[in-house]
Amino acid sequence: MRRGTPFLALAAAETLSLSGTRLSTIAIPWLVLSATGSPVLTGLTAMMEMLPYVLAKALGGPLIDRVGAKRIAIICDTASVVVVGLVPLLDLFGLLTVPVLLPVVFAMGVLRGPSDAAKQAMVPDIAALAHVPLERVTGVASAIERLASTVGAAGAGALIGLIGPGQALVVNAATFAGAALVVTIGIPGMPPTPELPAADAAPLDKGSSYLDDLREGWRFLRGDAVLVSIVAMVATTNLLDQAYHAVLLPVWTRDAGHGPELLGAMFAVFSGASIAGAAIAAVIGERMPRLIVYTVAFLLTGFPRFLVLAVDAPLGSVFATLAIAGFASGFLNPILSAVIFERIPKPLTGRVTAMNTALCFALIPFGGLVGGALISTIGLAAALFLTGLAYLAATVSPLALKSFRGFDKAVTES
Repeated sequence: MRRGTPFLALAAAETLSLSGTRLSTIAIPWLVLSATGSPVLTGLTAMMEMLPYVLAKALGGPLIDRVGAKRIAIICDTASVVVVGLVPLLDLFGLLTVPVLLPVVFAMGVLRGPSDAAKQAMVPDIAALAHVPLERVTGVASAIERLASTVGAAGAGALIGLIGPGQALVVNAATFAGAALVVTIGIPGMPPTPELPAADAAPLDKGSSYLDDLREGWRFLRGDAVLVSIVAMVATTNLLDQAYHAVLLPVWTRDAGHGPELLGAMFAVFSGASIAGAAIAAVIGERMPRLIVYTVAFLLTGFPRFLVLAVDAPLGSVFATLAIAGFASGFLNPILSAVIFERIPKPLTGRVTAMNTALCFALIPFGGLVGGALISTIGLAAALFLTGLAYLAATVSPLALKSFRGFDKAVTES
């Protein structure tokens, strides 16, 4: 197998699974909103998927280290085909109500969390196989993620308008099947995880329990000030992003008299512009001043998106703002991923990256509820402005916290 084949396979698997996920993140909220008209129920449905997603992602880390990232990704993506396929099946027979949908989206979250964590845990090994800098792999991976989101969002709006949000998830099930097949064929089994050097930690006890492994990952994570700072900041912005994506933007779209086609187009513009940013990060990532680029990119990505909707700006201004924000956002994940992977010893990659990502996602389940509650109490415009200000406050934290200065220093070698 050529050294670039595993990376291409991972890229293809990510493109498939993320395209389908983007479709479902538009289709499911639109399904609930159009059926009930309730922002609160829309937020509750989003929470029912994201809460188990976060928990399963955190708890799945030791399994990834023990069983192997490839095997976990295949098992979870294959099971997702069945679970996601229930939505169009129930919709076909007129049985798809909100009480029926909630346990289905719960199961979707349980499976998607470990699958995403497993694919992320493969990145350092695949970078080593391809003999390329970690920033280049994380940059390309981020560009692929944005491309998948763009394709998924653009296709979602048109597909939902054509066949309805329930039936649109047939495509989501097919993308999970394709991802499982690509990982099976294209990615080799990774070599056994070596023990930690004594300087980093006590050697891994091969007879250690699952809980021992989980606790070891937690001890390492909480002891690293840079990783703790990343978790705190990203968890906050993810909460606000979820409120924006799951409730605020769909409600704004509906209240402005538009349909799912415009909602999909707005997601696509943001994600499409981010491809350019991620591509640039992939090419020059190892030479960028990480902290400066990270801070400026976050400032452009956050508050302006909320402000243009709060003041009911013309659609042209909304799309221009989304394009600028998307371009800036393309620089974020390559930087974050490189910093995180550099700081984690290889034997702990699965459990620490899974736990780190899960903690970053920990507030996402409540984002939809926050967005729905704010709209119900203070109105849409005020909710957009308030969440935008909160986003702005979070994104200036790298300028105030000393721990973020560790961004520009590699701590461990792969």
